[in-house]
Amino acid sequence: MKLLSVVAAATAAQAFAPTRAAAPTVCRGGKLEAVKNSAFVFVKPHAVMPPTIELVKSKLEGAGLTILQEGDISSEDIDSKKLVDQHYYAIASKATITPPAELVVPEDKFTEFFGESWASVLQDGRAFTAIDACKELGLSGAEMDEAWGKAKGDGKIIKLGGGFYAGQLQKGDKSIYTFNAFYMSMRDRFTVPGGSIHYFAVEWDAATLAWADFRGKLLGPTDPAAAPADSIRGLIYSDWKKLGLSGEPNTGDNGVHASASPFEGLAEKMNWLEVKPSEDAFGASIIADGLDEATLAQWILDPVVTQADGKGSLFDALEDSNVDVCSAKLKELKALA
Repeated sequence: MKLLSVVAAATAAQAFAPTRAAAPTVCRGGKLEAVKNSAFVFVKPHAVMPPTIELVKSKLEGAGLTILQEGDISSEDIDSKKLVDQHYYAIASKATITPPAELVVPEDKFTEFFGESWASVLQDGRAFTAIDACKELGLSGAEMDEAWGKAKGDGKIIKLGGGFYAGQLQKGDKSIYTFNAFYMSMRDRFTVPGGSIHYFAVEWDAATLAWADFRGKLLGPTDPAAAPADSIRGLIYSDWKKLGLSGEPNTGDNGVHASASPFEGLAEKMNWLEVKPSEDAFGASIIADGLDEATLAQWILDPVVTQADGKGSLFDALEDSNVDVCSAKLKELKALA
């Protein structure tokens, strides 16, 4: 993609207007164009088969979406580049990315629950990321899921914070500790050798399809059994045998993923496709409108941010917003930071 020059389309007053957000614009070929809704969509590994790919593609195009880019990403790349770990960062960061010594573990809570100090566990080298704990114990992701479930049943799992769990597992006569190990079976689905995802980078006019309808009606809710019959997830659920899937779709294996907002779409394209924000229409527009790249680098990890009514997930604050509202909300959150 060519570097996009961007002109901010709203005054500060317009950007903060609660009922009317100004649409961002981008200069292409010497002409100003409104930035469109844009998302990253992918067929999940369990459903990557020609009939399913064709179903998803025809539904996207039939709804008026333009496919800007399409392709496959192998499980080997997903594993080695930790693409799925970045995608599920809030959970995965504590399972596969952040070394235990760098985790913020509440000492008193840990000691009270497990009966030994966090400092001594670190000193003894008995704390592992979930991915390293699998290697230490010789377990697959599915086997770790079973071990984690047993530890939970034995009362050896504690919640240390939002999306942050510690578990005690046995290795011979010693106890080792790991974090968010339930994530490993999810990760396995994306990294099994020979697998892949099939992706679509799409854009569309928000005036013809609101983001909430893109997710709720075109894609369908997370639970495919509750999805509209003519939605993508609904069709994959009802026709899974005809499509050649090995089992009935469920909340985890629901056939397809799609971004929850334009900002999440940008974050996912930066991760999966290595897109530079300055070379993306929406990314360039929000940078030109005052979102510095250092803040952007932090925000694509879905941090807890200050909001008008308190603090909460950045991604949740932007969910289901069209490009104009999303841009204005980002500017508001930047002012509150």
